[in-house]
Amino acid sequence: MAGETAGGQTSGHAGGRVTVTDAEARKVAFGAFVGTALEWYDFFLYGTAAALVFNRLYFATDDVLVSTLAAFASFAVGFAARPLGAVIFGHLGDRIGRKRCLIITVTMIGIVTGLIGLLPDFAAIGIAAPLLLTLLRLLQGVAVGGEWGGAVTLAVEHAPPERRGRYAAMPQIGSPVGTLLSSGAFLAVAQLPPESFDAWGWRIPFLAAFPLLGIAVWLRRRVEESPLFERMLAQDERSSSPVREVLRRAWPQLLVGAGTTLLGVGGFYLITTFVISYGTSQLGLPRSLMLGATLVAAAIEIGVLILGGRLAERYGAWRVTVAGGIASALMAFPAFWLIDTGAAAAVIIGVTVATALLSIPYAVSGALLTELFPPHLRYSGVALSANLAGVVSGFVPLVATALLAVGAGTSTLPALLLVGIALVTTASGAVAPRFFAERDRVATGD
Repeated sequence: MAGETAGGQTSGHAGGRVTVTDAEARKVAFGAFVGTALEWYDFFLYGTAAALVFNRLYFATDDVLVSTLAAFASFAVGFAARPLGAVIFGHLGDRIGRKRCLIITVTMIGIVTGLIGLLPDFAAIGIAAPLLLTLLRLLQGVAVGGEWGGAVTLAVEHAPPERRGRYAAMPQIGSPVGTLLSSGAFLAVAQLPPESFDAWGWRIPFLAAFPLLGIAVWLRRRVEESPLFERMLAQDERSSSPVREVLRRAWPQLLVGAGTTLLGVGGFYLITTFVISYGTSQLGLPRSLMLGATLVAAAIEIGVLILGGRLAERYGAWRVTVAGGIASALMAFPAFWLIDTGAAAAVIIGVTVATALLSIPYAVSGALLTELFPPHLRYSGVALSANLAGVVSGFVPLVATALLAVGAGTSTLPALLLVGIALVTTASGAVAPRFFAERDRVATGD
């Protein structure tokens, strides 16, 4: 792998450059984006429902805080399961191909999400309801654990080296689009009378996963396998145990990659999932306002991600990561102060600005992570890094809710949590370049 370029397009052992056209790269990146958008739509639905529905209908107690903590705990289970998905699909993706795994993951999560929409609540089947809901969330997490790493890897390995930043950002755009779809769906059904919303309205966004799944699978089947992987397959350059090799030889890259990803995932859930709950239950703000704020933030985020991909090509992904981390840390307290005013415009501005800033490092995380790992370990390394951060991120709303209780209902401690997350990403981005040159040594085992 010593001859691989920065774009991941050549391999010294494979005997030359793997050439792809811009048209092919765009097609693959779009396929990765659409599948990832569906994945995040399904995954984000649960986060929104945990804040608005599951805490009342599935984890029913007389204490609102306890119900919310239980719902967020089930939310966190999905993140805890993601490393398992990274291990399973990372191994398969580096062994049998990126495309096959991505078809499996998108099918799995679509089916699971639809089943959540069919699940009876606590009043109907008792304790089985939260248990089955948590199990479905677990399976959802496994699927998502293998999705993003494969989508980014496939997009990067089809991209011309000089345009890798923009194509690596395409799967990232699936996140705000998924947020727009999920928040928009919940905003629509939230207009129903409360009794209708609780009885059947909230289920509609989950059941919509079934037809959306058909579209995603059709698009994924049209995407070609990575030409770099096909060449590795022909030359038998695959690792017999890619996950084990990453853990043994590339663990520093694994930790650095997880740190650079933490703000884009954990910070996002703090500003969306936790803030929705905080705004509605603690500040008494309307559900429609909190959901509307996330919609505005997601729309702005799309532009930030596109810009971030271009900036990565010009300045380097690690510099963009550091800049985004510093900006997020500086804006954490002002964002919460705006939300605390309860004024609609201030709430929307606070959520939107905070989301835009933490999206800067998220925009370039695909480009940065793929720099850390050689091709024969890339799917495993990228997936494990992202999902190691995902495990921590899944507990962020739960931790923020607990800190809220400790802080007597004020936003000081949750804002401080956001500062800490941002600084971890800043430090990780700053040290990342020293590991880029290590790829050849790791790949050859020297």
